[in-house]
Amino acid sequence: MKTRQRGRGVPEPDAPWSEIVPGLWMGGHQWTDPLGDSRPVVVGREFGLVISLFARPGHGPDPGVEHVVAEMPDAPLSAEQIRTVQHLARTADQALRDGRGVLVRCRSGYNRSGLVVAQTLVERGEGAATAVGMVRRGRSPWALNNRVFEEYLTTGLEVAGLLAGLEV
Repeated sequence: MKTRQRGRGVPEPDAPWSEIVPGLWMGGHQWTDPLGDSRPVVVGREFGLVISLFARPGHGPDPGVEHVVAEMPDAPLSAEQIRTVQHLARTADQALRDGRGVLVRCRSGYNRSGLVVAQTLVERGEGAATAVGMVRRGRSPWALNNRVFEEYLTTGLEVAGLLAGLEV
């Protein structure tokens, strides 16, 4: 099996996307099939809202599907980027309340998407530790392997944004 490893020694996911709670999915732009081959993930009309934290041409979604692109690094975020995560989580929560399926995606579907999905769960009343656990159980034990993102969640994004704003 030729499972490809990328940054931090983390294997690519074994599914294009994973449902974390009913209607809320997280995924990426690449996945590894059962034979160990890397495959692109192309989204069509499977979801009512697609939130992309990493974008690549040709990966969808289809025209007519609401697509919010907010590229950000898989690294410490600025105060503005943390506010964007909060806004995206609220957007995802509202889409779920409206009965639309939501896909939040980044490159592999582990960290950036995990941060937004976990924050969406917090917006829906889950505690941060519970939300992180739900993301890891639903997507992969490798999800949220960026410890800074996990710290943002446990600190609370409001406080993390204020602290990030203090850095000069």
